[in-house]
Amino acid sequence: MTEPRDLPYCFPPHPSPRKPTFQMPAGSIDTHFHIFGPPEVFPWSPPEKRVYTPPASPLAHYHQLMEHLGIDRGVVIQPMAHGHDNSVTLDAIAGSDGRLMGIAKVDDTFTDANIDALHDGGIRGVRFNMIAESGGTGNLALIETVVDRIKDHGWSLTIHAKPDSIVANAGWLAAMPVPTIIDHYCRISFADGRAQPAFRTLIDLLKDHEHIWAKISCIERCSALGPPYADAPEFTHEMVETAPDRLLWGTDWPHSQRYTIGEQCDTGELIDLIPELVPDAATRYRILVKNPLKLFDFAA
Repeated sequence: MTEPRDLPYCFPPHPSPRKPTFQMPAGSIDTHFHIFGPPEVFPWSPPEKRVYTPPASPLAHYHQLMEHLGIDRGVVIQPMAHGHDNSVTLDAIAGSDGRLMGIAKVDDTFTDANIDALHDGGIRGVRFNMIAESGGTGNLALIETVVDRIKDHGWSLTIHAKPDSIVANAGWLAAMPVPTIIDHYCRISFADGRAQPAFRTLIDLLKDHEHIWAKISCIERCSALGPPYADAPEFTHEMVETAPDRLLWGTDWPHSQRYTIGEQCDTGELIDLIPELVPDAATRYRILVKNPLKLFDFAA
């Protein structure tokens, strides 16, 4: 039996991110962040069902971050540490005065009534982690079962997978009947260049399939150079050139699963990178404001 003390404990998010010099456009949407706990209110899932213990990162802290960084709205991503109990995400949406919507963690035990309840609570998609060492699943049949249950709700599917998995499952992703978002540059290392198979697969999927989306997020994990992440723009530029109408941006706050001093990033620094990633102001507005509204009906 796994004990809580056996799990690695993450470093907390940067306690004092810098105030960005880049001003986010009005209506900007952070499409990828998590709320963790606090655990005395929203307990972690049992230790045998998770691979780390996160720091408490409550809704009140994220609201402060939004104000500090100039973010107007956001999409809460249900974290692995809370498992399939989506209460923490639903509570964040309910306490946001309409500024937040969410992505749930769902499996094949969820009934149509469960899905309806999540929809009523502001959920507009499901996310699957396909990285085994992070507690994810490679069970494609399970994912297909869930997709079949959500497709009539207009939800999206988000996939978090390593590069080899994106390459191996490209045909499967291409056949998805719902909008399908590939997270975090498909977790490539920028050091391997734009010719690496996973990035070429991502570009081909974006080019050839109108239901494939991608997130400009988690740059600090992909970068081989570290701040100010000078190896990131060339990858983003090609994605923008390929599918500017199907890109999303996210902070990935509170940047969990950082276990070593120096790994934790400054979210304000990530904001200031945006103009280098997307130099054209009209395209930035599309990615930061307009594109998310195709998947998340904040106005409703």
